[in-house]
Amino acid sequence: MKNLFLFCRAGYEKECAAEIQHRASTLDVGGFVKANNNDAYVVFQCFEAGGADILAKQLSLDSLIFARQMFVAGELLSDLPEQDRVGPIVAALAEVSKGGELRVETPDTNEAKELSAFCRKFTVPLRQGLKKSGSLLAQENPKRPIVHVCFIGPGRAYAGYSYSNNSSPHFMGIPRLKMAADAPSRSSLKLDEAFAQFVPKEEQETRLRSGLNSVDLGACPGGWTYQLVRRGMFVSAVDNGPMDEKLMETGQVKHYRADGFRFEPQRKNIYWLVCDMVEKPARVAELIEAWAINGWFKEAIFNLKLPMKSRYKEVTAILETMQAILKENGVSDFQVQCKHLYHDRDEVTVHLWLKPNTPWQ
Repeated sequence: MKNLFLFCRAGYEKECAAEIQHRASTLDVGGFVKANNNDAYVVFQCFEAGGADILAKQLSLDSLIFARQMFVAGELLSDLPEQDRVGPIVAALAEVSKGGELRVETPDTNEAKELSAFCRKFTVPLRQGLKKSGSLLAQENPKRPIVHVCFIGPGRAYAGYSYSNNSSPHFMGIPRLKMAADAPSRSSLKLDEAFAQFVPKEEQETRLRSGLNSVDLGACPGGWTYQLVRRGMFVSAVDNGPMDEKLMETGQVKHYRADGFRFEPQRKNIYWLVCDMVEKPARVAELIEAWAINGWFKEAIFNLKLPMKSRYKEVTAILETMQAILKENGVSDFQVQCKHLYHDRDEVTVHLWLKPNTPWQ
């Protein structure tokens, strides 16, 4: 199998393509990209056999900004016969042995999702066929490779595998989050997803615990503040606009009517800084850099609004500049992650963790 199949947001195929082309080259894996606008996926075809497997093992999915999920795939299976779609797919997966899970998916487009009902029904006979051939274990095993079959259209599919330790736990890489009825805005889901993406479940009890102090820059009307409050944190909400009344009634929020770019925290024991201000990405990055250099937080999550062109180039340039500036100013121990989350639109979400190996008192 020479292909690496990557799921992404529709409209961001060029960004996903540019990223995988660049990242593959850093691992000396040559190949070329096949992508179409609004297909919500990209295929990177390697020149050498085994190249896609190298990428699936060595290229961390979490380190990719624009890819939600990826798997090693064979050539496109087209014109699958209605009377027997299982046979050709089982044959295409012959080199996959003892997979631990089967996922029959589609790209995240309205056209492809029309196949979702078919995919659910088709999963049952396909699972039986793969178990019989040995490509799938009799019982699910989270430590074994995941078998993927992605239908991009009627009778057309890519089939392959991903490694369970380098794969999204969600179908199509999309977390299913429920909008809380009392959340002030849908932007609340962005921070909820960001916490799940950047803070491992086993560490959330410590890093997202009740009683921590936090700051929300550009808080109005309180979508991100809501996520901090519901986890029991105290929030300094900074915005000239009004805050949601129910949030203020919790007693956990202090509203500062101020410009987020000029605000300085009164307390110096801030754990979380969050920021979702609509502003040029370079300016937001400079603001976070200043807070980091001053040591005003432990962890930060912030959004960078994307330009219309050269999005991947712009984002990587900003992140590289941020890391260089922090190091130049004596901030040497930190971790940066960036992801185009499902609930993001024309923006990416960045996580900056200062001194990640130092316990917080």
